[in-house]
Amino acid sequence: MKVYWTDTAEGHLDAIYAYIAQDSPQYAKRMVDRLTRRSQQIADFPLSGRKVPEYKMDQIREVIEGLYRIIYHIKSDQIDVLAVIHGSQDILRQDKKED
Repeated sequence: MKVYWTDTAEGHLDAIYAYIAQDSPQYAKRMVDRLTRRSQQIADFPLSGRKVPEYKMDQIREVIEGLYRIIYHIKSDQIDVLAVIHGSQDILRQDKKED
């Protein structure tokens, strides 16, 4: 199945890169590469991620990569990566900020 990164998720990757790059541009690139490579797992095994506890919907799932949660929505014909957030962030609070 094809994986699409939403503008929001791409913005999160840019912010992660910018934050880490303050100390190490090389590590920032490696971290973003690790996060984006998880798309292959999601594409091959969409149900391999756990249900996101905050939403309790079968089609909203997440995989963990390091300290980050990659949250995605499984649709009939594609998968949309919705967000990439640090594990300590409150996703419900994040949603309210974006409204």
